[in-house]
Amino acid sequence: MRGSGSGGSGLRAIDCPVCLASSGRLFASVGGRDYLRCEACEATFLCRERLPGRERESMEYRQHRNQSDDPAYRAFLRPLAESLLARLAPGREGMDFGCGPDPALAAMLREAGHRVALYDPLFHPDPEAGQRRYDFITCSEVVEHFHHPAREFARLDAMLRSGGWLAIQTTFQTDDTAFARWNYRRDPTHVVFYRPRTFERIALRHDWQLVFPSRNIALMQKRA
Repeated sequence: MRGSGSGGSGLRAIDCPVCLASSGRLFASVGGRDYLRCEACEATFLCRERLPGRERESMEYRQHRNQSDDPAYRAFLRPLAESLLARLAPGREGMDFGCGPDPALAAMLREAGHRVALYDPLFHPDPEAGQRRYDFITCSEVVEHFHHPAREFARLDAMLRSGGWLAIQTTFQTDDTAFARWNYRRDPTHVVFYRPRTFERIALRHDWQLVFPSRNIALMQKRA
C-alpha cells in the first residue's frame, strides 16, 4: 500500500463524487488501484478510470447468495429493519432500492405491515418505481456500489415524501491502517466508502436530519 498525506505531492485535487467538493487527493494505491480521500466529507473512493463495467458488476452480484429465507442473512439485516420500523407509522409505503434478486429486507418490512416496491438496475429494473414517492427508502449494502453517489442521493431525495426516511446500511471505513487488507475493499464492485462525516455532509446538502442508531447504519429523514 502506498498512501499520500493530505494534499499529497501538490497534485491537482479531484472532484469528490459524494459531496462534489474539489478536495479529493490520493489516499492509497493497492494492487494497481488508486483510491482518493475527500478532505471535505472524508469519503474514500476509487479513481474513475478503474470503475468496474456493468458486465463485471453483474458477474460479481450473481455470485452473492443472499436468500430472503436465510436466518443468518435476516439477522444481518435486523438492526436496519428494526431501527427503521421503530420510526414508521403503520402501513407506510416504501422502496427497497438496490434490492438484489431475492429481497430479504423488503420481505421483513412487508411482514411488519408495510408496502414495499422493488428496484434494482439488474434484477428489478422497474422504471415506474422511480417515478413514485415513498415514506421510506432502504439501501442495504448498496451505496458502496454507487459510481455517481451525489447523483444517486439526489435521486433518492426526489423519491422521498416530506418526513420520509432514507435507511442505509454499509460498512463504515474507520481504520486507515487496515485499508489495504480490509475485506470490504477487496470486493471489486465496492468503489466508495463512507465515514460518519460523509453522511453528515450528505444530510447537510439535502437538509436531512441524520441519526446513527447502530453500527454501520445511517438513517436520514427528509424534513416535513
